[in-house]
Amino acid sequence: MKISVALAAYKGEKYLGEQIESILPQLGPMDEIVVSDDLPGGETQKVVEFYSEYDSRVRYIKGPGRGVCSNFENAITHCSGDVIFLCDQDDVWLPNKVSRVMEEIENGADLVMHDARVTDASLNIKQNSFFAMHNTRLGFAANFARNSFVGCCMAFRSELKKIVLPFPQDLPMHDQWIGLLTELYGRVKLINEPLILYRRHGENVTGGRASVAHKLKWRFDLAKELARRTSEVNKDRGVK
Repeated sequence: MKISVALAAYKGEKYLGEQIESILPQLGPMDEIVVSDDLPGGETQKVVEFYSEYDSRVRYIKGPGRGVCSNFENAITHCSGDVIFLCDQDDVWLPNKVSRVMEEIENGADLVMHDARVTDASLNIKQNSFFAMHNTRLGFAANFARNSFVGCCMAFRSELKKIVLPFPQDLPMHDQWIGLLTELYGRVKLINEPLILYRRHGENVTGGRASVAHKLKWRFDLAKELARRTSEVNKDRGVK
């Protein structure tokens, strides 16, 4: 199966090279890293083009300039692989990530999410298990109420693109959207093993906090969009 890595970038030049170098050795000759850059013309583009010059598996595309969810949507849309790995710009993949995730995909999982070691900017480990920190668990109801899905630890079969895309407007969390729809229409598998170094620092694009009022509004809007999307999917499948 061909692997695509959907990497959303924005001012990512500080750590992006280290991330790409942790991914490329794990990919086969026909695989790809699709980098969607939400600030074209800057240093991030130079970093990506440096790698793409000597490795054609690295592809640079311009982002839509509408925030992280739209940028991931753009990267996913341009992926041509059978399996899509979501990827942040500032983490480091551990050497067995791809092989371990693909093992679960080949065993029938539609979406796989693995654990991570949480680090500071210098990759000093602060927490050995992201799952333990967030009480990660499966199930639609549990993850609608309190999201456990984290994109940088997720990979899914490309067949899910026809269910999860396009993203709704103003979607706050692309990973929760993908995870919840897969809970409804596919098989989700957790790997209780850290497979990346999840770098947390003051410049992270994802992972910020929101007020209670914002979270309540997100849940209300999310429920409406999920109802709309499931109605569309069921109609396409001939389900009444």
